Amino acid sequence: MSEGKRREFWLQGMATGLPAALDCVKQFSETDFTAELPKIDIPVLVVHGEDDQIVPIAASALKTVELLPQATLKVVPEGPHGLVGAFEETFNGALLEFVRS
Repeated sequence: MSEGKRREFWLQGMATGLPAALDCVKQFSETDFTAELPKIDIPVLVVHGEDDQIVPIAASALKTVELLPQATLKVVPEGPHGLVGAFEETFNGALLEFVRS
């Protein structure tokens, strides 16, 4: 990852207020949308890094695509959480391919 990308993440973190960040973590960790996923009736692209240490793929993307009726899963080999740096091109390519299909 480039020094510029590291600084960008730092800046984003510093621009976020602590109460908002804590509320965000609470919502992400305690809100369960699994009942709503089968109701989504449009094509959905799910992109996930294979090496996501924050939200493991088995606990999220693999379960999500089972519940979405029209899901397309793109697993990014060795991809981290957020798919930053060199992985951005892979993400953008997957997104363009999905939109064009």
